[in-house]
Amino acid sequence: MHPRLMIANLEEHPLRQPLNNEFHARPPVPLVGSVLVSHLVFKHSATTLRAERANIAQLTKAHTATSIESSDSHLMLETNSFRLRWELHNEFSSYTFFKPLLNGEALDPDITAFDAVDPAWLGAIPGKLIVACHVELRNTEEVSPESVLAGLTPNGRAIVASQVADNAAWAFSDLKIDNGFSRFLVLNDGMTQRQAGRTVQRLVDIETYRIMALLGLPVAKEVGQWLYKSEKQLATLMDRIGQAKTPEDERNVLATLSTLAAEVEHSVARTTFRFGASRAYHDLVMQRIEEMRETRIPGLLTFNEFMQRRLQPAMNTCEAISRRQEELSGRVARNSQLLRTRVDIELERQNQELLGQMNQRAKLQLRLQETVEGLSVVVLTYYGSQLVQYLAKGTKDLHHLNTDVITAISIPLIAGLLAWGTRRMRKILAAEAGETAH
Repeated sequence: MHPRLMIANLEEHPLRQPLNNEFHARPPVPLVGSVLVSHLVFKHSATTLRAERANIAQLTKAHTATSIESSDSHLMLETNSFRLRWELHNEFSSYTFFKPLLNGEALDPDITAFDAVDPAWLGAIPGKLIVACHVELRNTEEVSPESVLAGLTPNGRAIVASQVADNAAWAFSDLKIDNGFSRFLVLNDGMTQRQAGRTVQRLVDIETYRIMALLGLPVAKEVGQWLYKSEKQLATLMDRIGQAKTPEDERNVLATLSTLAAEVEHSVARTTFRFGASRAYHDLVMQRIEEMRETRIPGLLTFNEFMQRRLQPAMNTCEAISRRQEELSGRVARNSQLLRTRVDIELERQNQELLGQMNQRAKLQLRLQETVEGLSVVVLTYYGSQLVQYLAKGTKDLHHLNTDVITAISIPLIAGLLAWGTRRMRKILAAEAGETAH
């Protein structure tokens, strides 16, 4: 940090330097004269930084190498035989080898820029090879564009070609794999060193991101077959909803809909990343083509036209399948909600019937309770009058009243007191229940 900032005791954000370094990472490699560029891309399933770093360390032991640039995800090595540029991305790693060519040197189809590398080292690279391409950079003094155009036969391969870098170079390719590699020919007609490096970098980026974008197409085809069956199943379930006559029928349909919803969400979760990555890679392809600033060569397709014809339909398929998945998920959710509403209404109706039956039973219990209360008053009156009778007999010497008369008089008094007490207790309990309800 700057001394003045250190004196001010300013705390630096830990990501300030890494973010700025990332902004300036992966600059184009300046290219001079004739160069053969061999670009290899390996797709890996997880972060392989440690394994790849260890493998590159083995390469430096076998060759006298100088590190030009280095970071956690980027490395540039210079050897006597080649220059290596390594980049680590989220889904893949790329190894770009640069080998100078002699002026007018003819290339055998089997020659690569990494001929000096031990094949065992290549075999130890983590992941699976998904892109391999050659870019041959020549000057127009060595190879004229007219000679290349004259060698194109009308019935031969479909060639993609255009003038690029504001007409400072020519680029040719058929984007097919031949002898294990797809091939590009770039004829320098006045580009600077950095322009040449940027043009070559854009071409290998186009090839890399084109293949990575197409990884979504097999997934789209697989999901498309499953979507067709699921959409038919959903239509059948909708017919069953309309034909459902009993709550049991509705519950069975709801269970099937819930299973279908789980399958749809699983498919969405499984494919969202792949379809999103394909969109991002396709955008990068089109961005790199735009940066090339193409000019049409009469009679030949430009890179942009070729991608619009060949790559765009595949991307449209991925986009359509992704949209169909989302729409199916929404339809299943809406229909499930509709069916749940029907089931809830039926359950509410059943609950109301059950509450009505409970009210009837409560009324019957209340009547039985009132009857029992009346019987209780009679029973308690009987026992109370017997107690009065026993008391009267015990005190008959103290008065001259007849005990039967005393007992007869006590009966209505006892019954009245019991009835009044029972009624008063019932009112108190009812008042307490009303306060609890409020």
